[in-house]
Formats: sequence, structure tokens, C-alpha cells
Amino acid sequence: MMTPSVVFVLLAVLGQTSGKLGGNVIQSSQHGYAVPERAIDGNRASNYGQGSCSVTNNDLKPWWRLDLLKTYQINTVTITNRGDCCPERINGAEIRIGNSLNDNGNDNPRCAVISSIKAGTSQTFVCNRMEGRYVNIVIPGRREYLTLCEVEVTGQALGNTINTCNMSVPSINCL
Repeated sequence: MMTPSVVFVLLAVLGQTSGKLGGNVIQSSQHGYAVPERAIDGNRASNYGQGSCSVTNNDLKPWWRLDLLKTYQINTVTITNRGDCCPERINGAEIRIGNSLNDNGNDNPRCAVISSIKAGTSQTFVCNRMEGRYVNIVIPGRREYLTLCEVEVTGQALGNTINTCNMSVPSINCL
């Protein structure tokens, strides 16, 4: 049962206008055409060749960041891992949520550490209403490619307890 609070599923936020919930994504680098927006395109396709995964280069401490443009209480973050190759690359990644851009947002409080996600599957991490404008996924301490085939965030906007917002249903007004 849904509570009378603002709930959003952040799937495809770029390009949303007219007062709808929006956000921007950036990552530490870009591998080929695997732009950061692919992780929020609403498509859980996990084969890199299907064009729905974001990928960084083989960076030291690779990261991906979603800027929600204002502060939210984050309930969950669901990540879909790559299915056609190298699912172990995500092992040890951290989900960080907060309002700071120190170290590109990677110094924000930690919601979870990803021990592993099976190839081509999605896993949900509970963040217990952590507050933040930025949602980061970072692999600390090693050189690696960071591949995200989908990132879905649920939570509620601070100070708003009436409207329901679901980004996967464009007809709902998300103020």
C-alpha cells in the first residue's frame, strides 16, 4: 500500500520539462557511445550491444552521478548489472547519497556496498530515507570499468506529502 507521500520512480529523467521531476547524469569518463544517460533510459536490457548500458573507461575509482536538482529522501536504489560479460566488475561498488560534491559526490554518506549482482539481474538496495540531491555509484580503490544497465531510485521530495509522481507514467504530473 502506498503512503500519502510523494513517491517517484526515477527511470528516464532527462528531457522532462513543464515542472516535472528532472535530473542530470555524469560519469567519470565515457567508454565509446555508452553515455551516462543510458543508465536511466527506462530500459533494463543488460546486453551491452543493446545500447542501454552506461560504461566508464577503465578508471581508477570510476563513478556515475545522478543530480536530482533538489533534495529527496531516498528509499531504494535498484541497479541492473550487465548480463553479457563481466558481471563481477560491479563487486565492491558503493551507493552514496548526499548534498556534497566533494570528490565528485563520492564523499557523501554510504547507503550500501554492492557485494555482487548476478549477470543480467537487478538488485534493490534500501537507503532508509537518506537525504540528498546526489546519488552516486562509485567503485573505490581500484581501476575498473563501471557498467550500469539501469539505475532506478525511489523516494520522496522533502516538504511534499500530497502528490504522487511516477516517472515511468508520463501522464502523472510530477511537481
